[in-house]
Amino acid sequence: MDKFPERLKDLRIDNNLTQTQLSKETGLSQACIAKLEKGSRTPSVDTLIALAKFFKCTTDYLLGLE
Repeated sequence: MDKFPERLKDLRIDNNLTQTQLSKETGLSQACIAKLEKGSRTPSVDTLIALAKFFKCTTDYLLGLE
């Protein structure tokens, strides 16, 4: 899962979003997003799905499997 933090941050920046804006759009807390981007927190299945739906990408992409 070492690609997940980098992919999440890249997607957020590519979409011109702050962590706060992404948190409002996904229902995740800003602190959660910060920890996910740092790699200090592993996303739950629900979090992974919410992020994939928001960014219109696959969970495999977020996890670095494709």
